[in-house]
Amino acid sequence: MKSCTVVTVCGSGVVTSSMIALKIKEQLRDKGWDAHMLEASPVSLNSVITGKDIDVIVCASPVTEDVGIPKVKGMGMVTGMGEEKVINEIIAVLEEKYKD
Repeated sequence: MKSCTVVTVCGSGVVTSSMIALKIKEQLRDKGWDAHMLEASPVSLNSVITGKDIDVIVCASPVTEDVGIPKVKGMGMVTGMGEEKVINEIIAVLEEKYKD
């Protein structure tokens, strides 16, 4: 199983980001990825990612700052409509980063 690190971002960095982190972790596991999940708010994002090798940021709240890490819009994980699209976008980022 391949490993990755994903940060989920919501307004407070607690409830919604925790919920989507669990969904993403489970769905990535089903696709062969062992995801280490971190959660943040837009305000705390820089401190959460500093010194860590983050593969992708999944945003349920807007993150306008370019932190040099690919971002995926994650509202589909919140609403349940478009979850597969979000997961496929995450996997595309991971496959691009870890391609041989």
